[in-house]
Amino acid sequence: MSEMKFQVLAADGRVKAESTGGNRVSLVFEEAYEEGDQIVFTTERTGMFYQIQVDDCLGEGVVYLTESRWVFDIPFGEKRVSYSPRVFMGERHLLTAQPAEQRELEGRRNLALNVLDQHGDRGCFPHASANVETRGESVFAARNAIDGVLENLSHGEWPYESWGINRRDDAEIRLDFGREVEIDEIVLWTRADFPHDNWWVEATFEFSDGTEKTVQMEKSIAPHRFPMEPKKISWMKMRDMKKAEDPSPFPALTQIQVYGREL
Repeated sequence: MSEMKFQVLAADGRVKAESTGGNRVSLVFEEAYEEGDQIVFTTERTGMFYQIQVDDCLGEGVVYLTESRWVFDIPFGEKRVSYSPRVFMGERHLLTAQPAEQRELEGRRNLALNVLDQHGDRGCFPHASANVETRGESVFAARNAIDGVLENLSHGEWPYESWGINRRDDAEIRLDFGREVEIDEIVLWTRADFPHDNWWVEATFEFSDGTEKTVQMEKSIAPHRFPMEPKKISWMKMRDMKKAEDPSPFPALTQIQVYGREL
């Protein structure tokens, strides 16, 4: 039986707590987190799906791991405000992990969703990255666009975190799936904090298979849905966004959902 392990590490690398398991591993950490703490999950099996929970408030994520060691940095200070204020608080924390059950992977689902996503390619997919994030602030990070939070009527701290482009005309966001998937629809929840916000009237999706799709949008608080013929891809980008003729210089993306199936 292959082994999985959870560790909570201090900033100096000291092991605060750890637990191992075969088919499932869990760790109850009964201390308050301190700045610099990390959760480390290791596994002997990669290139497969796992159900991982690093905090009961954040919830469980179904992710595809390509590396044997995955690190989650506990957020503090400014990095905390893009998460619920209840996350990682208190002196009792439940961490769990197991290989994903087949029922979690079957059928059509949002392949972009990852509540565990963080900056940098950590071998945990799906993963969002961008060429700009407004002022480097966590409330405007690319990861916010795939965290599952759809509230788009304001901007700033959770639950109104979004991907902000700092007024850049060449802004683009990229989604990496870590494996090939089949997609058939893209749904955009653009931020709608009017009149503070502008909105995009056009954007182009670029896909790893070499194809592109240009779409039109309008001012709306509702999601923009773009069905398409099924295509097999491993990554995609959204780029060449065009703002509306409006005094506000601030269009932004609250969430991108990519529906499809595993291959």
